[in-house]
Formats: sequence, C-alpha cells, structure tokens
Amino acid sequence: MPNARSSHLTRRGILAAGGALGLGAVLAACGDDEKSGDSAEGTAAKKSGPWSFKDDRGTTVKLDQVPTNIVAFTGVAAALYDYGIQVKGVFGPTTTKDGKPDVQAGDMDVSKVTVLGNAWGQLNVEKYAALAPQVLITTTFDDAGTLWSVPEDSKDKIAKLAPSVAVSVFDRQLTQPLERMWELAESLGADMKADKAVQAKKAFQDAAARLRKAAKARPEIKVLAGSASAELFYVSGTNLSVDLEYFKALGVNFVEPSEAAKKATGGWFESLSWENVDKYPADVIIMDDRSSTIQPTDITEGTWKKLPAVKAGQVIARSPEPILSYDKCTPLLTDLAEAIENAKKVS
Repeated sequence: MPNARSSHLTRRGILAAGGALGLGAVLAACGDDEKSGDSAEGTAAKKSGPWSFKDDRGTTVKLDQVPTNIVAFTGVAAALYDYGIQVKGVFGPTTTKDGKPDVQAGDMDVSKVTVLGNAWGQLNVEKYAALAPQVLITTTFDDAGTLWSVPEDSKDKIAKLAPSVAVSVFDRQLTQPLERMWELAESLGADMKADKAVQAKKAFQDAAARLRKAAKARPEIKVLAGSASAELFYVSGTNLSVDLEYFKALGVNFVEPSEAAKKATGGWFESLSWENVDKYPADVIIMDDRSSTIQPTDITEGTWKKLPAVKAGQVIARSPEPILSYDKCTPLLTDLAEAIENAKKVS
C-alpha cells in the first residue's frame, strides 16, 4: 500500500485500499453569454469566445478563449473524451506494461495524448511546459482542494505554468461530480444535446432505478467493498466515497468497517491481514479494479478462496476512481444490480 505524505497522500493510500470519492459545489460554467446551438456555427462561435469555469474549490478560471491545450488526470481526460473533448496531455495511470490502455483511460486513444506520468503522483514538469498548457484539470479527494495526482514536490512549478480546475469527488454522491463533469465538458464545447450524451444520461438513470429496485427486493444481501495488496486486504466504508455513498443511498446493504478501525485512515477503510479476511461476512464482494491493486483472479491466499462469496462466484469489479461520464458509470450500477438480483445468501 503506497505511503501517504499528507492529506491527499493519505487519500492515495485509501485508493489503494479501495476507498472512494465525493462532494457537491455550486458551479458556474460559462463561455460567452450565448449558448452553443446545435449547428456547427454555434459550436464554433462558442469556441472562439472567452471561457470561465468555477470549480469545486470555489476558484474561477478565466481565459480569453475556450482552452484547447488541455492537460488532465487520466480518468478526467477519459470522461471528457466520452463527451467529445480531446486533451493534449495526461498524467496518472494511462497504459499498462504491455502498452494497452489502463482501466482508468476508458475509451480514450492513448496513442493520441502525451503521457506526462504513467502512475499516480507523476507529472514531468518539462514535458508539461512544452505542451504550453492552457489549463490543468483533475479531481480533488479532500476538503482542502488538493489537486489529485499532482506531485507535492513540484506543485508550485506546475501551478505557474497554467491555471487549474478541480472537480471534487470527496464526501458526496456520484451524481454530483457526474453533473459537474457534464457542465465542464459543455463549457469546453461539448454538444450535450447530442443523442449520444442524452442517451448515456438516460441509461444511467435507468440503471440507478434498477439498482434501487434490486436493493429493495433483496435487503438481506450484504455487499462488501474490498481491495487487495500483497500484504493486506482493505474493507472500505461507505462514507466519503462517491460511488459507495450513492449505492448506499439507493438502498444497497453494505458491510461497514468499525469506526475505531477506520479512524486510523481518516474514516476511509479498515486494513485486515489475510488471516482475518473473513472478519466481515458478505454475500457479494465488489473489488477494486485499478491496475495498482491485485485482481481477484490473481489472489492466491487460501483464506480468500474460502470466503463464501468467492466460492459462490459472487465477486465483481468496482471502480473506486470512476470515470466521471454517464456512459462509464452506468455499468457500475447495472453490474451491482445484477449481482444483487442473482446472489445466493451465503453470509
């Protein structure tokens, strides 16, 4: 589990442990006063005008024109890509060892972006400067507004090169940052009236209704959110994490680590030795899908293999850092709904 240096590094440890996200803020996303029309002319007019966006830190970034030289954390870039916004550079897990897109890159064509750092907390300042960035966009996982994955030791140099925008994913439900990313993409010129965007949002809403129905019909099914490292197994609490807070609000019955155990991690999760991995009985286990964690098929611990949910094949993936587009978040809802609908009571 990665070491933490300060507030956001504690969060980094949390994410390795399968923590999650959330927060809600008032937005003002606007270019010029004209709204972009459906025509190419309307979009072009919007792109040629000034741009401003008030982010979740309360910071308003103003530029003379809508930025096109955008650098973003990989997951944010993937969300913007789903709305038709292409960034120039990314930082964060982008490609796997075999050169394929990391799970956090979504559908983004990784060959068309400059990778400034291929792991959390890596951002090459020289490469960043060479891109002549107009804005840096990332998330924030704490109430201090710390920029996610921006290196602590070079954050001041990075801040001098371009203004930053942060979408908060701290202590709020998933729907809030989803809406903020929608608004951000729209401000950058995305056509949110396009059929693809409209249908993606509707599919998400339908999936949410399905999950609510499944949770109501099967309240006895206990769901545990876990994450694996070589030494430890982490059980996430639902508070603070955007996905888990939202699933809980829809009625999902989650296993909650003890408050005393979570205290050491700022309320995010509990660390268990593999010998104690059976501390919390569960019927369904949702496991951290990021490449920095050990995936269920690669866990060799005998205690894991003996868990009733594992033996029953009731383990699915979870995205503690969800790509904040409706298209990418819909499967998170449908997969969990299906798992609950079909689960055998084994706890």
